[in-house]
This record gives sequence, C-alpha cells and structure tokens, in this order.
Amino acid sequence: MNGVATLRRELAACRGLGVSYGAGDARVVALADVDFTIRPGESVALWGRSGSGKTTLLQALGGLVAPSAGTVSWKGELLSSLDVAARARVRARGIAYVFQSANLLPHFTAYENVSFAAHASGAAEHGAEPEELLALVGLEAKLDSLPSELSGGEAQRVAIARALGQRPELLLCDEPTGHLDSDTGARVLNLIDALHEELGFALVTATHDADVAARYDRTIELDDGRIASEETYG
Repeated sequence: MNGVATLRRELAACRGLGVSYGAGDARVVALADVDFTIRPGESVALWGRSGSGKTTLLQALGGLVAPSAGTVSWKGELLSSLDVAARARVRARGIAYVFQSANLLPHFTAYENVSFAAHASGAAEHGAEPEELLALVGLEAKLDSLPSELSGGEAQRVAIARALGQRPELLLCDEPTGHLDSDTGARVLNLIDALHEELGFALVTATHDADVAARYDRTIELDDGRIASEETYG
C-alpha cells in the first residue's frame, strides 16, 4: 500500500519506550523497551490479547500518555519531552484517533460532531467541510441525526469522519470494531482501508484479531508490554 510514500522518512518513532503506573508492589508495567517506527502512508496492526499493551502504545504514539522511559518522536520532534499542553498542540497538527466506542457528543448532530472536532483541532479553516467528510463515509443523508438516531456502524463512521476532519497524517484506531457485529465491523474496516488508500495517511490499528491484523502492511504482536514478533507483507 502507498508504496512510493513508504520509501522514506520516519513519521513517528518510539525508542526504548517504557510506560508504567504506580510504585513499589503496586507498580504495573504496561510497556517495556519498545522500539517502533511508523513511516508515511504505511498501515500497521498492533495485535495481541487484552492487556498486552496495544492501547498504551497507541496513546504513547499520540502523546496522550508520557513515557516512563525512552522517547517518542513525531516528525523529528520529541513528544516525550513536552508537557501535556504542548503534546496536545503537536497532536492537533496531524494525529487523529478512532476509539472502540464512537464517543460522539450526544446532543450534537453528526454534522456538529464533525465540525466541532475540526475547529477544536485548528484544522477547520483548511480542511474539508463537514458535509463533504460525512459524504466520504456514506452519511450525507445523516447530517442532522443525533447519535441516538444512528446505528452502531453509522456512529463509528461519524467518528471516522470526525477524525478525518483533523486532516491527519497519522490515524490511530483502537479496536474500532470492538462494539460492532461482525458484518458491520467488516464494513467499517473496509471503509478505513479504502480511506487510507485514497487519502494516504499512515494508519495504526490495535486489534486482538489476527485475521484483522493480516489486512495491514505490517503486524506487530505485543505480549506483556513487549514486542513479541513482527511481520511485513507485500
């Protein structure tokens, strides 16, 4: 996928990354000594059982959590050396999330959810209009629908449109089909794949499903917070 784009520079990278919580006997190690690089345009699956560290790695890549050890960089800038506010500003310049739950604002329409996120990230002035983004995910007829009026698959497509409104160079997806039935989940994954091909952003998806992971250019298996194996396809 995106062969030309992936010949290339680093987009994001972790070096000796460690994340732990608590202290003493209560200390929990979520990640330990992780080295991981993402290049522009490629797709990477992080897979492993629940508790293996997938979500923590996504959060560290996006600057949502600070490492306890090692570094995280974004386009050459050390995210891990910045405070919370500075990390948020960097994240707004190219990193977007799709979570397991759509997490839409319940009293905002689909249009308003997408528009609000674009304005909050500072991308609204130069990005596509909310109606264009919703049309891109097949929801042009749902602009005025509230989340309670959407199916699970439709809500997740609004969440994808919301993420695209931030004009990401890197899209991080955390079990994006975890709350969907298998047919709806497959359609959401197909949509994410198609948008990745069309728009060229780098894509990192966390999943516990090896079959889902095999859809990607590269798979990273995590086990107890460490990289257990890595496979490259194509």
